[in-house]
Amino acid sequence: MSEPNFPIIRLKVRPDFLAAAKGKSCAKGAIVMQARARQDDEPTVRVGFTATKKIGGSVVRNRAKRRMRAAAQQLVPLFGRPGQDYVLIARNGAPTRPWGRLLDDVKSALLSLRAESQSPVGAKHRAPPPSI
Repeated sequence: MSEPNFPIIRLKVRPDFLAAAKGKSCAKGAIVMQARARQDDEPTVRVGFTATKKIGGSVVRNRAKRRMRAAAQQLVPLFGRPGQDYVLIARNGAPTRPWGRLLDDVKSALLSLRAESQSPVGAKHRAPPPSI
């Protein structure tokens, strides 16, 4: 696996999570990913992880976060963008989802958010309606 050409830092304080919640969001399979472009001109990528009590008790929540951290550690260097904050939120299937499918969920969320951030503002993502 190639080394990232940008540093990856963990998000740990609540205001950073709240700021990311105001950015773009993408739900894929067992995760929801939020992304926000920072305006600080630093080439770092910051990543945070969260799981609510809806997922289960502390053991289950910690397992979900541990799995999301491992997936992000593999995929953010490849598909993340420098200058972005990402927050991964566990959904019900995160603790028990097969590893390959969890990796696919994280990868497709990263790619979707990347494509969304590169498209022009106000552009429609749907095809135009057929003419009658």
